[in-house]
Amino acid sequence: MICLIPVCQGSAERVAMSSFNPNADQPLNNTPLLSVRDLRVSLQTAQGQVDALRGVNFEMQRGETLGLIGESGCGKSLTALAIMGLLPERAQVLGSVQLNGAELTTLSDAQLCQMRGARMAMIFQEPMTALNPLHPIWKQIAEPLQLHQGMSVTAAKARALELLERVQLPRARERLDAYPHQLSGGQRQRVMISMALACQPDILIADEPTTALDVTVQKEVLSLIRQLVSEDGMGLLLISHDLGLMREQVERVMVMYGGTVVESANTQDLFEMRAHPYTRGLFAARPRLGLKRGTRLQTIPGHVPEIFNWPQGCAFAERCPIAVPSCAVVLPALEPVRPTVTDPLTAHWVRCPIWQTLEASA
Repeated sequence: MICLIPVCQGSAERVAMSSFNPNADQPLNNTPLLSVRDLRVSLQTAQGQVDALRGVNFEMQRGETLGLIGESGCGKSLTALAIMGLLPERAQVLGSVQLNGAELTTLSDAQLCQMRGARMAMIFQEPMTALNPLHPIWKQIAEPLQLHQGMSVTAAKARALELLERVQLPRARERLDAYPHQLSGGQRQRVMISMALACQPDILIADEPTTALDVTVQKEVLSLIRQLVSEDGMGLLLISHDLGLMREQVERVMVMYGGTVVESANTQDLFEMRAHPYTRGLFAARPRLGLKRGTRLQTIPGHVPEIFNWPQGCAFAERCPIAVPSCAVVLPALEPVRPTVTDPLTAHWVRCPIWQTLEASA
């Protein structure tokens, strides 16, 4: 089960947080695949050092799927980059990121390079910018195999062909020597998936993996990712703007805004009941079948604030229909939507002290 842990606000909540960790007193073999605790990232900008992530917490076990959703600028991709150790220069990281119990935030660049590709892998939004235009695709797939598994060139090339066939790249053998610009967007994305899966990592992060693809290819690529994750038993962290995609692809969803998680629940619960005003705004804005011609979709007023303009409290306060003055002063703590549910593995959490004033949605 995926465990979403309430973000710590102070010493009292730090003590409370430990009580929500079902693995805290378990043997080492029950260590979570991925554990992110109070992750905070500060970035250097023209306005000085600013807080970009403000306490992100979750756990995943092998074979589990978790989705991150929210508007651009909410911290989804930055969370993924922090896990991978790919943050911008001069970024400052606080908190803990552990992979199979190994702390990643204290590793050197050289040590992280040994982890990336071998233990954790990432599929980026735009494969054309992620692939090297100067090398044929087989060399790019073979590189992690040679670096992490010591394969010879011949063996690595043969394995590259196997991987391309596994991701169902048409005429894979003929395309081994092709360059990225000679492939379509869907074909390049399949190459990226091959590279990510080459060394059978423990966790796969997919950051908007279908943004540049048409609807038919999107469905094929997502189905392929889910199939491969299921076959290899790795964990999947999926980042997207697409609510429909989340409903089909992940077991649990975290809604991010202002560098923190504002709501988290298993996917079915979130689609049945949205507690946070921001989550409700996202759902209300999505297109739906059956609307009359000319019907205008609802919108969330305003826009995501720049990170150097975030209030001390809830970053959504200025756009929120139920905000009170204190919302912009103190960052609310996560609280359970259903207090009778005591298992954090299945609990529904919301970061809003007055969410109950909204009419329940179904």
